[in-house]
Parts: sequence; C-alpha cells; structure tokens
Amino acid sequence: MSVFKKLRNEYVVWHANRVKIPTVTSGIIVRKNVTFSGKVQKVGFRLEIYSIARRMRLTGWVKNLKDGSVEAELQGEESHIDCLVKSMRSLKRASVRKMTIMDLPIIESEESFTIAE
Repeated sequence: MSVFKKLRNEYVVWHANRVKIPTVTSGIIVRKNVTFSGKVQKVGFRLEIYSIARRMRLTGWVKNLKDGSVEAELQGEESHIDCLVKSMRSLKRASVRKMTIMDLPIIESEESFTIAE
C-alpha cells in the first residue's frame, strides 16, 4: 500500500469516527440498497461507509461498481441508515451527484458489514 493511500485511509477512519450517531432510534429495522454516483471512487468512500456502518452496528456490504459508482446494501435501524446516507452526501472529498435508494427485504441471518469485491 502506498504512503498516500495509508495516510488517506487513516484520515477516512478518523473522519468516520467523528460522525455523530443518532441517540434517538426508531426501532424500525430496514434494508436498503443505495447507489452513489459521482466522484465516489478513489476518495475513501467505501472505507468511510464501512467504518460508519460498523459503528452503527449495521449489516450488509459496500462495493465499487465498474461504472465508477459505489453500491451498498445497508440493514439496521432506519434512523442510522438515514444518518449514514446523509453523511456520505455531505463529504467534501467526494461528490455525490446522484443517489438511488431502494427498499429490500431484511436478511435475518446477516451478522456483519463487509467491503465486497
């Protein structure tokens, strides 16, 4: 790993750890597929989603798509997913130009959040 990528990743994790997690939760568990388009690759976008999702105890995955966008499936408290999506839209080092969100059925057996290849 290059020195630049290592420094960027350390900054991304530091930044993700500063995101305020809502203390009031809805109790409603949902699963959403979210696709972010724009300047979202090569800026630590997946690592940021991964770090925030783990802090919020969400399950699911995130991955880069060949068209330059980033796709994620997020499962957990609806208020936490909304907070994560809002955080990603406001990142200064990325530029989310378009976002699509679809509701999905919950996967009961899922226990973790991963970065998919």
